[in-house]
Amino acid sequence: MTAPLLDVRGLSLSYGPVRALRGVSIDARAGEIIGIVGESGCGKSTLASALIGLPAPGATVAGEVRIAGEDFLALPEARRREWRGARVAMVFQDPMTSFNPVLTLGDQLVDFQHRSPVPRAEKRARAAAILARVGLPDPDLALRRHIHELSGGMRQRAAIAAALLMRPMLLVADEPTTALDVTMEAQIIHLLRELRAEHQGAIVVITHHLGVIGELCDRVYVMYAGEVVEEGTVDEIYHSPRHPYTRALIDCDPAHIDGPAGRLPTIPGRLPDLTGTLRGCAFQPRCPRAGPRCLALAPPRVAFGPTQAAFCHEAGR
Repeated sequence: MTAPLLDVRGLSLSYGPVRALRGVSIDARAGEIIGIVGESGCGKSTLASALIGLPAPGATVAGEVRIAGEDFLALPEARRREWRGARVAMVFQDPMTSFNPVLTLGDQLVDFQHRSPVPRAEKRARAAAILARVGLPDPDLALRRHIHELSGGMRQRAAIAAALLMRPMLLVADEPTTALDVTMEAQIIHLLRELRAEHQGAIVVITHHLGVIGELCDRVYVMYAGEVVEEGTVDEIYHSPRHPYTRALIDCDPAHIDGPAGRLPTIPGRLPDLTGTLRGCAFQPRCPRAGPRCLALAPPRVAFGPTQAAFCHEAGR
């Protein structure tokens, strides 16, 4: 088996006393799409920002983020700037805030290529070509427009085009289908599938939408309270989840509700306070299977074959 293109080991991130990420380990190989899923506040977007070396100000980061064998976080900031765009790129949640509102889309896509030695006209031609590749109608017209003049779906496609402009090895997509209608969501999913086949880089999709994970990803990491609680293929996670939190997430998916329901299912309780050290399992206050060990001991990693594992005392029972 080939070495992972992305290999994250023991990634922790704190904002003062708040431990937003706690020992996260994930990997992705070339040509693979992995999904990071969990409820709001579990650390998904924090992980996405950490993967490209752009955590919020004041963050303390520890651990390794290896891209093609080199520890990205250990590089000097000047070197990390050279990598962004060329080796690692990100599609942010809100395309409106990803672009400068006073510059045209064309000027910005040309500026994104500032390290390329080719003439400006060729950079503009590249920008038009990548907009056409992501399915934006009339790319030449789009290049002359400001971001607010584009529809939501067009903005999202423009954001994906900007991220792919320099053909990075790793693409991180943070909630790429948020606020899109069902038709546009399907088009974005189809586009990312095509890009995976053509691009042969690794794609990390951050989302709370289980349907997007099922349609798009090869493997899934389930996050809770800043840590990974289960990992596996899409089929394993959907059809034989091992961690109680994963089961609860799937049970709350409206797609799994049969017939009329007066109330949508929820997970009782709330996320734990991430200040200081958590004793035992972070999910135990909300877990219907929690026992005495869950209160005091950190959950072990229990493997269920070569691709699936859960961090849970009760997972193997």
